[in-house]
Parts: sequence; structure tokens; C-alpha cells
Amino acid sequence: MTPESAATSVGPGLILARYGELWLKGRNRSLFARTLKRNVRLALRPFAGTRVERGHGQFVIHASERIEEVVQRLQDVFGFSSVSPAWRVRASVEEIAARAPAIVGRALEELPRDRAVAFRVTTRRADKSFPLQSVELDRVVADTVLPVHGERLRVDLSEPELALEIYVRPEAAYLFVERFQGAGGLPVGTLGRVMCLLSGGIDSPVAAWRAMKRGCHATFVSFHSAPYLGEPSKEKIRRLARALSRYQRAARLYQVPFAAVQEAIRDRCPEPYRTVLYRRMMQRIACKLAPREHSAAIVTGESVGQVASQTLENLRCIEEASELPVLRPLIANDKQETIALARRIGTFDISTSPEPDCCTVFQPNEPVIRGRVWLCRDAEKRIDVERLVAEAVDGAELEVFAYDD
Repeated sequence: MTPESAATSVGPGLILARYGELWLKGRNRSLFARTLKRNVRLALRPFAGTRVERGHGQFVIHASERIEEVVQRLQDVFGFSSVSPAWRVRASVEEIAARAPAIVGRALEELPRDRAVAFRVTTRRADKSFPLQSVELDRVVADTVLPVHGERLRVDLSEPELALEIYVRPEAAYLFVERFQGAGGLPVGTLGRVMCLLSGGIDSPVAAWRAMKRGCHATFVSFHSAPYLGEPSKEKIRRLARALSRYQRAARLYQVPFAAVQEAIRDRCPEPYRTVLYRRMMQRIACKLAPREHSAAIVTGESVGQVASQTLENLRCIEEASELPVLRPLIANDKQETIALARRIGTFDISTSPEPDCCTVFQPNEPVIRGRVWLCRDAEKRIDVERLVAEAVDGAELEVFAYDD
């Protein structure tokens, strides 16, 4: 075994994590990149010995072990378009060509042996002073690899199953054979903070995830109807908050007592308007909690026409009660799109567990479809809105979750 193959047999010692939308940020790119670097360090805190190095258009993460786990963790960090375990060598034709056969051989160990594998080499040069053009280096490396592994490979430039990629920079060359999809979006924390209304359903956790993907740091607000619903309902919300903390490394959850609000609306307001009035009160309570978290908007999981309370008229009635902008990341989704995302981000199984949420308490038999704002205001004159909101805010319980817990 040559020294090069011996070094390669232990696997890559670093990971390339490439920018996504950060390229579009112009003069603000450094701010976004600094936040992304902080988020990467938080995400990799459980992995001893990792080191994060910011490069041009990418981060280089040095990790001596648990490479697969580090890659998986990086795939959850918003801001990266793709992630690759890689080998770093001196930026010379000779060293790149010498290292390539062992890297390809390692990759071939994971592929079927009963057929030839479609193969190509692809070079990208950020260092234009490098002595060979990209296509020329492709040929040199292929001419080194094919004599060693020719019986396992066939050249296919259009649809390769195995692609050896080479990225030449002034300080080094990087070789890799895998690109794992990143989470995309913008680094959490670059676009401010939001309050996410978190129910036990499928939609609101996905809406929260999408808000995070757009760079917002999410604080969660949920409402419980004790004694009408018990502890399992609250525990379900905790499980969702923990699952979502995976994408911003920590989560703050306010669980707000809501039964008194529902009782007042049940006893004094028109039955068809109950659900709309519940949601107007939730908006008010979330807005009162928002200054504690420096939050600038409310996020909900509403989608036009999905249920009776989500017609355009009812959405208008609900939003009118909010003092803050209301963001609806799922507004045009159909249910199957949202379900697919819930499965992908790990919240679907929790959301579909049978514990009901507070909106099932005192549901109207025939909910209003096209509510009117003036009728909502008129109904609320029959209850003490300010007192009910203040008592709910005072009774809110804050819990904090860290994903690594």
C-alpha cells in the first residue's frame, strides 16, 4: 500500500459545506457568513475535535472521526446548498493524480461489483494560475485512475454513477466523490425572531421549519385546555418543540392556559364564531409574549381553504386581532405537500399521534365560513378581552430545549 492509499484508507479528514443563497447577499455576505459559522459551531458542539474554517464560498470542517454523523448534522444547518466529505491535498498536478486512484477505489467498495460503473472526472478551478485547464486535469487524472480500476469503470460524461470532483484553490485542492443535499435557505438568526403558534397538528411545525429556513429564529407558543385536555396533549407539543430544535439547536416554548378563554367565548359569544374568536385571542396572547423574545412577527400554519377557519374572510378576521405582521409560510400549500415536508423534517409521526389539541374543545357544530370583522368585534364586547389575555400571559409556562439533550 502506497503512502497515499494508506492515508486515504482511513477516510476523508474534512468536509466541504458550500454556501447556498449567501452568494446573493453582496456586501452583507460577511454578516450572513459569520452567523452561519456560529450556527455550524453550535451544531457540531457534540463532536470533539472538529474545527470550522471559513473559505471562499464554502466552509471547511475538519473532523478526525464520525464523519458521517458530522455530515448529517451539517445537512440540518440552514445556509448550505450541499455537503461533501473530502480529501485535501497540495494543489499540484502530481499530488492530485497520485491521490485519485485510492479515493476512487474506496468509493468503488460501496458499489456493485457485477457491472461496470459509469465514471467521470470533473474539475473546477478557482485558482486560474494552476498550470492545467480544467479539462486537461480531468484527462490527466482519468488516465491515472483508469489503469488501476479500468475493469470496474466505464467512462460516461453525461450520466456518471461515480464522479470524482476536484476543486482547485490557491491554498489546496479538494477531492470528493459525494454531494449530499444541504438544507438551503438562510442561516437561522439573520432575519430576526418570530413567534410560531404551535399546535399538535401537521401544519404548524412545518410552517415553523420554513420560517427557520428563511433565517428566522423561532420561539414557540402553544395553548392547552386543562382540565379538558390532559398532560399528554402538552407532552406532544414538547416533543414537537424538541424535534424542531434540531434546526436551530435550541427551542423556547411557551405553554399558555387557554381554557378560561374558551369558556368565556362558549358562554357569551355566537357558536359559529367560536374557532375564529379562539384564534383571534391566540394572536393577541402571542403578541403580548413577543416582546419577551424580541420577536417581530407571528408565524402560523394556515393554508387557504384547508379548513373552515381558513377562508379568506376568516383569515382576515383572525389577522385583524394581531398587533404584529402574520406570516403564513404554507398559505398556498396543499395537504400532501405539507405532509411530505413533515415526514422529511421528522415531525409527521409526532403530529399524527392521537392526542387532540385545544381547538377541539367546544368546537362549533356549524362554524362560520365567511366571517366578518365587525361581527367578531361585536362578539368580543361580551367578554373581558384584556383580562383574559393578561391572565393567559401571566399563566404561560416557559420551557427550553436543546437538541443535543
